[in-house]
Amino acid sequence: MIITRTPYRVSLFGGGTDFPAWYLKHGGKVVGFSISRYAYLTVRLLPPFFEHKHRVVYSCVETVNSIDEIQHPAVRAVLSDQRIETGLEIHHDGDLPARSGLGSSSSFTVGLLHAIHTLQGRKISKQALAGEATRIEQDIIGEAVGSQDQCWAAHGGFNSITFQPDGRVVVKPATLSRTRSSILLNHLMLFFTGLCRLAPAIEAEKIVNIERRIVDLREIGALTDEAIAILEGNGDLAPLGDLLHESWRVKKGLATQVTSVSIDEIYDRARSAGATGGKLLGAGGGGFMLLFAPPERQAAIRTALEGLIEVDFGIDYSGSSVIFDEPEQLSRCNARTVDVLNDVGSPRRGSDSILAER
Repeated sequence: MIITRTPYRVSLFGGGTDFPAWYLKHGGKVVGFSISRYAYLTVRLLPPFFEHKHRVVYSCVETVNSIDEIQHPAVRAVLSDQRIETGLEIHHDGDLPARSGLGSSSSFTVGLLHAIHTLQGRKISKQALAGEATRIEQDIIGEAVGSQDQCWAAHGGFNSITFQPDGRVVVKPATLSRTRSSILLNHLMLFFTGLCRLAPAIEAEKIVNIERRIVDLREIGALTDEAIAILEGNGDLAPLGDLLHESWRVKKGLATQVTSVSIDEIYDRARSAGATGGKLLGAGGGGFMLLFAPPERQAAIRTALEGLIEVDFGIDYSGSSVIFDEPEQLSRCNARTVDVLNDVGSPRRGSDSILAER
């Protein structure tokens, strides 16, 4: 049995410039960090006693006999891409809800790939893991997603990520001390709006609009460079609130579904209570709202947003990790399975008689 733990992320600036349709022409850059909230993927070999070959458990439970029958697009794509022939049982557990702007889909894909490689006895670098996940999501599944979430899920840390026109992706740790990172975290608040959305539909509209939003995307890029200078400097972090506010203003123009009346109302309440800036994380349309606020104003903001769930978080520096690996026991279990079948024959899958006789 293999268990991986893969972080979600908070993207501060640069979202939209990580789409290949943009950065392969103009280059792109984002800055943000992985958070100490995780997707857990458990993968084990499935004994041949059942009527199904694969069992996949997430918000649904799937029991199928072939990979092509699997409905979960990432599971189907990963198992097919890795040419899995043995029966598997896959469980997903997440600290936070899916479709909420924290890169949960990419954390799932990265965590599953990491587990499959480990199960097959292969080590994979963080760079290769991010690259494989990006390829699977963009090329195999065909989702309208960018290239940043996979990097934070695989690498962890507080990073600036540069997307080169030649396709190279460069992950560079931001030069923030732990003390300065703690000061930043003390100014950030994360609230769940209670609204989930399908990010690919919103992102697809952004991609279609790219050529009409060149000025906006260049402004987003300029704000990202300005934010990195503030973060890596020694001055006051307060200007980041104004930059987030400006970035959110520009982001709302990238697609019609990025915001809504209810989302704008939440943001306005937070600003009136003392937040200097903020944004919806991810594609927009719902999910988590990040706010920048002086610590002395945060109690008032909580009161203004009463009824919304606030989530505490720290920075994850590990990235996707294998937290449980028991391959020897798997091998022994598999050997015992062969012994059982040799003793009593090969009965119909699902028969309880084998276990009873042993």
